[in-house]
Amino acid sequence: MTEPIKLLLADDQALVRGALSALLELESDLEVVTEVGRGDEVVAAARRTKPDVALLDVEMPGLDGLSAAAALHAACPKVRVLIVTTFGRPGYLRQALEAGASGFVVKDTPARQLADAVRRAHAGLRVVDPSLAVESLTAGASPLTSRETDVLVAARDGGTVADLARMLHLSEGTVRNHLSSAIGKTGARTRAEAVRIADENGWLLR
Repeated sequence: MTEPIKLLLADDQALVRGALSALLELESDLEVVTEVGRGDEVVAAARRTKPDVALLDVEMPGLDGLSAAAALHAACPKVRVLIVTTFGRPGYLRQALEAGASGFVVKDTPARQLADAVRRAHAGLRVVDPSLAVESLTAGASPLTSRETDVLVAARDGGTVADLARMLHLSEGTVRNHLSSAIGKTGARTRAEAVRIADENGWLLR
């Protein structure tokens, strides 16, 4: 009898983790060997349980799923990584593939398709949600510099230019320049709109 494909699940929502585990365990050739709720627990759990495929959420405490994917790829290169997320944003897809992930699927993927995605990733194939692949090609890479990204990330929670300057250890004039440039590059009218557009494209995950 063939050994089952061993899985690691990483998601900060226990209910989601439990549901994914229950669905995948229904498949006779899949076995969930460990579950974690933080991105910074992924590598240690993988070293301990030696999974074949890791299913990682994007937004987790400790370390986001894309950074966790890169760390896992470096530490355990034989482990295939599937990003499974609510946030089907084209920028996330690009970053996931750059981090060494084998695939990217959204959480509302039917259970049978998700199980098939795991098998395909395990076989060394690339698995990408088709509609997201088209969006990613259309959207392209982020036009923002790393500093403009930092400023928009800081601006997510509001705050004055002075607040952002203190948070980022920059002058107020520099912050204004970065905000102005980011607004222009995103085609927005206001900084709040620039944050929204960049967020929706997956350019602000840091």
